[in-house]
Amino acid sequence: MKRFFLPTFIFLLISCGNNAQQKTATKPEIANAAPIEVEAENGYEKAYFASGCFWCVEAIYESIEGVKEVISGYSGGHTKNPTYQSSNTGTTGHAEAVEVIYNPDVVSFKTLVEVYFGSQDPTQVNGQGPDIGSQYRSLIFYQNNKQKELINEVKKEVAKNYKEPIAAEILPFQKFWKAEDYHQNYERNNPNNPYIQQVSIPRLNRFKEKFPEILKEESH
Repeated sequence: MKRFFLPTFIFLLISCGNNAQQKTATKPEIANAAPIEVEAENGYEKAYFASGCFWCVEAIYESIEGVKEVISGYSGGHTKNPTYQSSNTGTTGHAEAVEVIYNPDVVSFKTLVEVYFGSQDPTQVNGQGPDIGSQYRSLIFYQNNKQKELINEVKKEVAKNYKEPIAAEILPFQKFWKAEDYHQNYERNNPNNPYIQQVSIPRLNRFKEKFPEILKEESH
């Protein structure tokens, strides 16, 4: 589980998952594969991101105007049908990820990419915040060359603001596996969870302060 250090110097187990320390690199066959493009449905397109605990990332993208729904799951790995338990061993190659279903007439893919880089520490390797392990590494997925070029453009601009290199991997999208039902809308359904209170909500609020112009009305 995620371990969070309190002022009392006692470790609380307040987590989205286990802090497995394995550094499972993305396999070459995944990094070099041809991207798979997901068809739009009723005018809504889909985008895929991983930047730490999916509870946090889901809540961030849910607050954006033009986003219909965000689903928590797993992506970027080499095993089929990953589960919460298996992905948290750090050996499947999968990272906790989200599927963002959005209206491109309201919010652009570029804006979603800017949110991705701007709502995390993009220089942190193999984790995000207190969550350490390959299952929490930062991955951003492209479905075609146009998206890949756009992601690289934004990454290049973002890199100017950091002394350390950007750690986020840019990968061709292959497959998204939906997480167990109890992970969906986790922050909304578990507002008093210690991890949500001390990690997820503060991260969401930092994002809102940085991107106020793109928030849904009820998210202000």
